[in-house]
This record gives sequence, C-alpha cells and structure tokens, in this order.
Amino acid sequence: MHRKPLLDLLARYRARHPDEAACVDRVRSLVALHPDCFERTCEPGHVTGSALVLDAERRRVLLVHHRKLDRWLQPGGHADGQTDVASVALAEAREETGLEDLVFLDDAGGPFPIDVDVHRIPARRGEPEHEHHDVRYLLIAAPGAVPRVSEESHDVRWFPLDLAALARIGADASLLRLVRKARARVGAGEEAR
Repeated sequence: MHRKPLLDLLARYRARHPDEAACVDRVRSLVALHPDCFERTCEPGHVTGSALVLDAERRRVLLVHHRKLDRWLQPGGHADGQTDVASVALAEAREETGLEDLVFLDDAGGPFPIDVDVHRIPARRGEPEHEHHDVRYLLIAAPGAVPRVSEESHDVRWFPLDLAALARIGADASLLRLVRKARARVGAGEEAR
C-alpha cells in the first residue's frame, strides 16, 4: 500500500512524541481512511510537507512571506500525488527559497520529521476551506546561502532564532512551536534567543 511508509513513519513519530498523540492520530486517520490523501482534491484535507530551513551556523531561520496567505511561514506545500513527504518538503523548500544546497538534519536512518501539524486553510476562489495535514522536517542550508523570492511569495528572509522577534512578525503558535523544537534540536542557547 502506497500509504504504509507514511503510516509507519507517523507511528514511529508518535512513539517518540506521545504528548502529540492527538494530532498525529488525526493525520494517521486521514492517511488510513483516504487512498487519495496525497492529492489536493482529498477532502476534508490532504497531506502536505514542509521544512524549517536553518542557516549553516544554525542561528537563523529562513521564512517566506506567503502570497496567498499573506503571512510569514516555513516553505512547504502539497504532495500532489508524491507519497514521500520528506521529498515533498525538500522540493518545496528549494522551489520557494531558491536554495538548492539543502540537507536534512537527520536521525540515523534518514529524514525524520521534527513536527506534525494539522491546520485550516481558509476558503479562496474556487477552493473550499480545508485542512493541511503537514509533516515537517528540519533542513540546513549551505554556508553563505542567498535565498531568492519565488512566485508564491512576497518576500523571503533570514530571521534570528528569536521567538519574541518571530512573534512580532506574526508567527502563529504552530510556527513558534516548530522553531522551539528546532532550537532544542540544534542546541540553540541564550545567544539565539
């Protein structure tokens, strides 16, 4: 079954993060019940992949100012039939930031999500309100990486790994949680506050 690798990945994630069971179970339920979960036509939601991109020094985070949603977010997007969500996250990060030289901050054994999230996407012309069941990864950029704005964004910019500063630019609780997890993972101390 084409959904089994994602279901297995989510089971491993849930075992590592039992405090996130409710959210992970929502994603697993969608994947188990909807053979078309990797297609954007799947309702009430579908699987997406995204990535938090850190600079090589692991002190800054790269965010895009999303054109349609009009806010700062990590790069990511629809699977559009691709069942390998790590590949989706990497492709979307490359496309939305212009950075080709990105690598996963891996656990041994390959890319492993840093976060799982379910969030609502508001209705827009020709598209009803729906949910993104987002599997999120952590990517590291090459030294000196210079991003470029894509057609999907108004801007792309490096920000310090500072939760208060990110809150001031409108980062929601989901993005702040993702950054908090990244800070813990890379050992960002007071200097990145």
